[in-house]
Amino acid sequence: MTLNEGRRVRLAADTRLTDWVAMTEGPSAGTGAVAGSLSLAAGTEGTVVRVVEHDLQTPESREYERLKSLLDAFGAGMPTESRKQLEEKVAGLEPAWIAYRAQPLRVTVGVRFDNGFILDDAHEDLFVPA
Repeated sequence: MTLNEGRRVRLAADTRLTDWVAMTEGPSAGTGAVAGSLSLAAGTEGTVVRVVEHDLQTPESREYERLKSLLDAFGAGMPTESRKQLEEKVAGLEPAWIAYRAQPLRVTVGVRFDNGFILDDAHEDLFVPA
């Protein structure tokens, strides 16, 4: 499902949220402790307030894209040896490009629920249209 800001959604499943805090005082100083947990019931409705598409492109796949573009645009006019070197570099980076293209786009959202809670950086698959 593609989510957009302003779209009404509901939680698809019960969701438990837990957070840790660093203790700075007392006998547990320097350790982590559970601050608490909150459970949101499936069906809790809210509005999407933020959508973030995470591009997980690696430096190798980015370099492939850059060099491939150069080869396509200027390869025909390049000296033979230079073109051959560029083709070899592109071929060496192609597996990284293929792996990058095979990855699904990761989308996270921020949702303001009707009860006032805000769930941020949640995977879009946690929600269904309301």
